[in-house]
Amino acid sequence: MTQQPATTPYNSGMLSNGAHRESDRLASIQRNVDAFTTGILDGLPLKTSWNCLELGAGAGSIAYWLAERCPDGRVVGVDLDTRHLEAGRAANLEIEEADITHEDYAPGSFDLIHARYVFCHLPERDEMVARVTRWLSPGGWLLIEEPFHLPAGSSPFPVVQRILDAYQRMYHEHGADLTWVRGLPALLARHSLTEVAFAGNPGCMGGLGKDRWLPLITQAAPALLADDLITEADLAEFATLLKDPAFIDIPQITISAWGRRPAE
Repeated sequence: MTQQPATTPYNSGMLSNGAHRESDRLASIQRNVDAFTTGILDGLPLKTSWNCLELGAGAGSIAYWLAERCPDGRVVGVDLDTRHLEAGRAANLEIEEADITHEDYAPGSFDLIHARYVFCHLPERDEMVARVTRWLSPGGWLLIEEPFHLPAGSSPFPVVQRILDAYQRMYHEHGADLTWVRGLPALLARHSLTEVAFAGNPGCMGGLGKDRWLPLITQAAPALLADDLITEADLAEFATLLKDPAFIDIPQITISAWGRRPAE
């Protein structure tokens, strides 16, 4: 029986799937990052018979994509809170509500394991990578994608410096490491994965229709204001900046790293 997760900000608070405007945040991520993710997956030797595991499935776009690409296999989408997932979306899709740090799938269960914006939030993220590699079948692939936040003070916009500093501090206080991913390729290699590779996807703040950060800041704003990390004036100035076509910034780079378990 799956052990019930402890209450954390990720399953019952401001960073959970039940948080106000969380669906907007998830939609923004999918809209801006899915093409990059599926491009990497398309570069792997995907087979229609593969068994796939999507960790932290969120609103399900990658799980649905995998279910379509692997119709003769199965896709397991797991999340702490599955309210944004459609279990009946595909016949070969299984939805599990569980804490992945308490799950223990059988060794060799999956041909592909994918996670996006998950490991940076886990308290024992390095140890979890080791566990996940054991769930791979011989020849199976692991793809992990995580944010690498650039220093808030390096932004050319003072209000963005203030907002990003507050945003990064909030996540740090809840145990997230927004620079951990830099060591991920080496970590995969240390766990004996082969063909290790990585790629980067800069995230755009501003740029009018290209912006993906307004939903993230909007969701975080009540907590940031309550903790006196930012002011209403900061948010108003940020909203004004977003209307300026000359406002373009790069707060983070999503780093995707992948590797293959050697065939036995």
